[in-house]
Amino acid sequence: MTERSGSLKTRVKTARKRSAASTAWLERQLNDPYVARAQREGYRSRAAYKLLEIDARYHILGRGQRVVDLGAAPGGWSQVAAAKVGEGKVFAIDLLPVEALAGVEFRVQDFLDPQAPQILKEWLGSPADVVLSDMAANATGHRKTDHLRIVGLVERAAEFATEVLAEGGTFLAKVLQGGTETALLAELKRQFAEVRHVKPKASRAESSELYVLAKGFRGSRQATS
Repeated sequence: MTERSGSLKTRVKTARKRSAASTAWLERQLNDPYVARAQREGYRSRAAYKLLEIDARYHILGRGQRVVDLGAAPGGWSQVAAAKVGEGKVFAIDLLPVEALAGVEFRVQDFLDPQAPQILKEWLGSPADVVLSDMAANATGHRKTDHLRIVGLVERAAEFATEVLAEGGTFLAKVLQGGTETALLAELKRQFAEVRHVKPKASRAESSELYVLAKGFRGSRQATS
């Protein structure tokens, strides 16, 4: 059951079978302008606006590009990327199946599988221009543990990116507030010409999520030298 407060904010009453956490999540969704906007404009998730905002500012997506979207479900980022690259191609993977999208090839794959990077490289066939990762590990509620888990995902995604990106390519990945671990950040700076942290307005103010953006991949020879 929901009710409206004087400020027109929708409040959700805790149902018998709904946890407090689930109630809080539902209330956030009902009061999130980006959720409503995504529904109006036909995007699969509010996350689409994060990528749209980052791209508008840093120009990472363009016509004819080959883009890899790691952890793609439900497809919001792939949807944006496909519209931006036009006749290009988007390759998207996730543990969950994703409903088909024009211009996107989906594959159900566990990115943490040791064989996944090789499988994906064979699937791509040729270098990518952009690697996107909006992946997030399942939260435990323990801040330090969650931070280590997501950094681990970013490290794997960054390693994959340096194996498949064309020279000059871009890597964009979710991290947590407080930034990227020093070692990973140093490695990205060695391999890319520009590295920065980005907090799009579409990220909830109370969220600890942040994005690391690395542009201008120096190429596999320079990265391994």
